[in-house]
Amino acid sequence: MRILIAFNRHRGHGGGGDKHAEDTVMLAREAGCQVATFVKSSEDLPPGLGGRLQAAKAIFTAPPSVAEFASLLSSFRPHLVHAFELFPLVSPYILPLCRRLGIPAIFCAIDYRLTCPVVLHLRQGRVCLRCCQGREYWALFHNCRGSLPESFSVAAYNFFARKRRLFEQNVTHYDMTSEFARSFLTKHLQLAPGASSVRNPLVEIPPQPVTDPGQGGYFAFAGRLTEEKGVYVALEAARLAKVPVLFARHAKAHPNPLVPPALEVITANAQQLETFYRGARGVIAPSLWFETFNIVTAEAMALGLPAIVSDIGALRELVDDGVHGLRVPPGDAPALAAAMNRLWTEPALARRLGAAARARALTRWGRDRARTNLLQLYQRVLSTPALPSTPALPSTPALPVT
Repeated sequence: MRILIAFNRHRGHGGGGDKHAEDTVMLAREAGCQVATFVKSSEDLPPGLGGRLQAAKAIFTAPPSVAEFASLLSSFRPHLVHAFELFPLVSPYILPLCRRLGIPAIFCAIDYRLTCPVVLHLRQGRVCLRCCQGREYWALFHNCRGSLPESFSVAAYNFFARKRRLFEQNVTHYDMTSEFARSFLTKHLQLAPGASSVRNPLVEIPPQPVTDPGQGGYFAFAGRLTEEKGVYVALEAARLAKVPVLFARHAKAHPNPLVPPALEVITANAQQLETFYRGARGVIAPSLWFETFNIVTAEAMALGLPAIVSDIGALRELVDDGVHGLRVPPGDAPALAAAMNRLWTEPALARRLGAAARARALTRWGRDRARTNLLQLYQRVLSTPALPSTPALPSTPALPVT
């Protein structure tokens, strides 16, 4: 089975989205597939206004990357294409090219870019759905990126992708990371029944769990130190609870200039992050947005840590309240503080929830399960009747044919 995997890396440390794409390449090769990759990086955009305009230009016409992709299609001749993040340098114009050549295209929706130009459905700390159903202009009107050229760029991307039906007419199957994401996007994109399936990201399961989470000396917050991840909620909860909370971000991630300079933040690679978790009482994920999964929380659970998470999005699928951890209302610092205090004063509860968290990880997210799920996805798509190949649509810029 020949698989061509295409994705655009984010600036800095791309987080769970880039990891999911890279893990998919690894798992497909482990499963015996012949895999070719087509990868671009947002780091290659020039800084400042020039880069923003280049990103916007890519949606008005097929960029040079589409010709590169066509050449790879011709030489590699894949049985199917698996696309992840395409903005801004890979281009959704690769999708009609796949259809025209009769190659099934899977699109992995790692976030909400198809329904929200800034991918988060979050504005001023609150869930926002204004751009759904073809109202991308709100992203420009509210300047959701904090820069008018950037807001224009992302709004234009969504507008032209929708108007030219680049995803709607050319994606054979949607690959979702959670049931919540599948339900949300099926509703707002009006996907046909059976047009999507759920494939959780790979979570590495360490052979040995933490020795005793009930003796952990702090609560762990890991990931992007940004508003949507609830970093300010975590800071306020730590002040209220008067228990230690330590923060870690990936060593390659860009620091957030809005985070208080006095805050001590650990920078860690994957191995160091595991050590960070092993000293914790539990992990906290006070996200404000509709998480599509949340790999760092699942990794902590795989070590046997209980998780305190916001009762929102796919976090509800990771944690059953009172079973694998505790849920709190998003944005509610006092509730988060109370949950932390509960685990701090009840070590037996931390042990019970942590053991259940690891059991969930073992049954749902390990490497064997992830590899099997990926192969099942590919077999399902290849056994589905292909979309009829078509010439380029009148509204679509000319695409290369090889």
